[in-house]
Amino acid sequence: MWLKPEEILLKNALKLWVTEKGNEYFVLQRRRGYGEGGGGLTGLLVGTLDTMLDSTSKVAPFRILHQTPDSQIYWSIACGGTKEEINQHWEWLEKNLMRTLSVFDSSDDITSFVQGKIRGLIAEEGKVSGVQEDDPEKFREALLRFEKWFDLPQKEKLVTYYSCSYWRGRVPCQGWNCQASSIYLSSISSSVKLVVSWNEIWRLEKTSNVILTESIHVLANGEDHYFSMFLHLSETFLIMEQLADYSIKRLFDKETFQEEPSLSDPLQITKRGLETNARNEQFRAFFRLPKEENLLEVYESFLWVPFSHYNTLGKICLSESYLCFASQDGSQCHVIIPMREARHSKPDRSSRALTVCVRGKRALRFSEVRDFDRLSNAINRRCGMTASPQHSASTEQSWNIHFSEYGRGTSMFCTKKTRDLIVRGVPEALRGELWMLFSGAVNDMAINPGYYSEIVDQSLGTSTLATDEIERDLHRSLPEHPAFQSDTGISALRRVLTAYAYRNPKIGYCQAMNILTSVLLLYAKEEEAFWLLVAICERMLPDYFNRRIIGALVDQAVFEELIRMHLTQLTEHMTDLTFFSSVSLSWFLTLFISVLPIESAVNVVDCFFYDGIKAILQLGLAVLDYNMEGLISSNDDAEAVTILSKFFDNVTNKDSPLPQTVQQNSVGNNDKASSLSKVDISDLIKEAYEKYGDMKSEEVERMRKRNKLYVIQTLEDTTKQNVLRVVSQEVKFNPSQLDNLYALFKRQHFLSCYWTMNSPVLLHHDPSLAYLEQYQLGFHQFRLLFTLLEPWSLCSGNDALFLWAFRLLDENQDGLVNFKEFCCALDILYSGTFTTKLKFLFKLHQPPEESLYRAVARVTSLLLRMEEVGRRLQEPTSPQKSTTSPTQAALEGALLDREACSTPERSSDTPSATITLEAGSIPQEVEWSFAFEQILASLLNEPVLVRFFERPVDIQARLDHAKGAQLKAKTNKTQTKNKLDSCS
Repeated sequence: MWLKPEEILLKNALKLWVTEKGNEYFVLQRRRGYGEGGGGLTGLLVGTLDTMLDSTSKVAPFRILHQTPDSQIYWSIACGGTKEEINQHWEWLEKNLMRTLSVFDSSDDITSFVQGKIRGLIAEEGKVSGVQEDDPEKFREALLRFEKWFDLPQKEKLVTYYSCSYWRGRVPCQGWNCQASSIYLSSISSSVKLVVSWNEIWRLEKTSNVILTESIHVLANGEDHYFSMFLHLSETFLIMEQLADYSIKRLFDKETFQEEPSLSDPLQITKRGLETNARNEQFRAFFRLPKEENLLEVYESFLWVPFSHYNTLGKICLSESYLCFASQDGSQCHVIIPMREARHSKPDRSSRALTVCVRGKRALRFSEVRDFDRLSNAINRRCGMTASPQHSASTEQSWNIHFSEYGRGTSMFCTKKTRDLIVRGVPEALRGELWMLFSGAVNDMAINPGYYSEIVDQSLGTSTLATDEIERDLHRSLPEHPAFQSDTGISALRRVLTAYAYRNPKIGYCQAMNILTSVLLLYAKEEEAFWLLVAICERMLPDYFNRRIIGALVDQAVFEELIRMHLTQLTEHMTDLTFFSSVSLSWFLTLFISVLPIESAVNVVDCFFYDGIKAILQLGLAVLDYNMEGLISSNDDAEAVTILSKFFDNVTNKDSPLPQTVQQNSVGNNDKASSLSKVDISDLIKEAYEKYGDMKSEEVERMRKRNKLYVIQTLEDTTKQNVLRVVSQEVKFNPSQLDNLYALFKRQHFLSCYWTMNSPVLLHHDPSLAYLEQYQLGFHQFRLLFTLLEPWSLCSGNDALFLWAFRLLDENQDGLVNFKEFCCALDILYSGTFTTKLKFLFKLHQPPEESLYRAVARVTSLLLRMEEVGRRLQEPTSPQKSTTSPTQAALEGALLDREACSTPERSSDTPSATITLEAGSIPQEVEWSFAFEQILASLLNEPVLVRFFERPVDIQARLDHAKGAQLKAKTNKTQTKNKLDSCS
């Protein structure tokens, strides 16, 4: 265990301890009397003494001391009861500290750093990890420190914390890595405090270099940050990765996580909840299970593999509706048993074995199961739910042999032999069945009986942007294929695409979906094609089919990374790999269907449904490798595209039963292509698996996550530039000020998305809107930001003014204001002339209802006329001398001007206001109201008011103040709610 560093005198301890190993900074010692070579009489005496002592007074037999070369003082930092325990501590020191200590110039700095690091490790070992609801004492102390150090909004919630070192250049600073629930990653040390928003991170990865053996690299706002010397680096990175991904999905994709209760409320996020969510995602992805399934229990056991005649060690993973098994490395074999297929289980307590009988007279035997009774009860509760759909049998010999040995249907063993058969190509008659099985679509359809028919009835006849686009693309899918040259095939394609657009309006319909669905309909029934499309769009190719095609761009970035790793000769010749990004986009979006002849492309789809995106990445590398010589010798991108196009035209499938007349891009139509050598698709896929098949699916998923942050931030940066380019034409802000305004507006938008569960921003989010409309503010967030930026000091009760401004800017009355509208209002207040500012305020104070406006105007006119008449009656009537005051003269002039400017038309139902007095009569009253020009003319006579409105505003100072105050605003929830209620 790690010890609080204490100074010791080694001189007096030499007779009691033996040095086992040492280096420049640390010494590992064994107490005499323990282990080999007891140390003679001294060792015997020491051992006897230690044996006689009380257990609380005994000295641990092993210890580690710290000492610098320039010092004679030693510090005890660790002890251990066994050699294995103390060696673990020694290895950690050598791995994490030795290189780091060499960068210090002073021995005092070395000792101070080591002491701080050891104290941090002790505190981390003492904390209760991930149990926020229990709120242990250690966590409470850390929470108090977190709130004191960072002064973040009260809503911010500390999820977990880790002792680590933060690197300032080449010098490490010992401190804490504190991870908050919403959008903050915080780090503090004795000399530095850092706060980074999760949504500002461009790259998050584990890395190593000459000085740092293992560290976490964070790229945010153009700056690199490195954290190292974690006690549990993998655990730390997992939580950071989960929090970053959570923020991205919530802020950029506007997901509300309704199906994940532990993540739906940011205030309730815990370390345990994040770890559970990560396990569930990995579980569903590996076994291709529906998104409703969560991993409930894991049991270690052996599974009897009948075709190999031995037991393989692995883990049983149990969810509510599935029992899954995967061998230790995951590649040897795995099997999925839906509980609807299980009939009963037979326990054998003597060997802790359990035999699960499934439909079709098959049985799977699990042995040496830990917690045997619990698993047996769990399976018995779930056995025999509902029957699954059946598929027609096939006479294909190779697959029939496989089915007889490995089983058929959902509980089939998936092994290396299964993959070998897939690589050779799936028989035509089996494609629909196996695609449904390997994609997991068979499970979706089984648990949703009648869903497709119901959604078809609801969706047909609707008219939306998606249905219009579907109609436009129906005849462009596979026009050469006979199946889509009649109304039967076109109608089926229409129903599937329309039903999916109705099911998932967030995606709706995107180009390339029609091509994929056309191929699915060739080999699967209509309902099966629908569920295959669901599996592709929602599980296997996430975020592919939307306006920004983020998923495809992420996989392109992964593809570039793999090219650098495996095709170094190509990267040396073509340092700019953006060409491969552009040319490979259709490969990923259509699974090579758009570039390969259809009879060859279906073999690629076979591999995709079995191995996922890994199969597409492997094939892409094989294609580039096959054309390496031509690509290296090409002079420009156009020539490289021609080389790849000719190659694809010459890929054939010798096993395809399709006639030549329906093949896409038939090579017979291209004389130049016909002169090139033919390549069989099975050989190409086999080569891809042989050269690049050792790529792990887990590694691909890690690469996806690592590149997703960078891709999204790049798109966000492009969106920002487009928005600023449009807005800059309307306002007078300089580029730097506009950039700062955008950052403030975007952050306020994110705060609304993150904390307000039912905010208008989330309720009205439409990903199909133009980039200018993607970030908007509801009234509450508008009021908070406008308060920080408006240039005048107003009274505290100014919510009414903000509400009027919000209504004025919200021209389409959807309860939201976009960035352009917000900037235009600020531009008037900051840079407008006296006239434009006054006109803006005049518009704010116009009553919204015309009838009320006219009524107020008539009453005001009547009162003013009565006052004027009263004054005239009290004045002496003298034609020679006028006693009218300047104010009265101005008022009379204003009234005469208004009468001259007023329109003669009057409503027939509006009564005239007349006044009859004994001293005389006043002519019939006309309708009266203030005009803006009259107000302006009056105010121009007051220089004080003019100077107030025209005084310059320090825009940058306001922006800097808002940036610092925006995240520190601590709003009382009750007061906020009352204000919102009163404004609504």
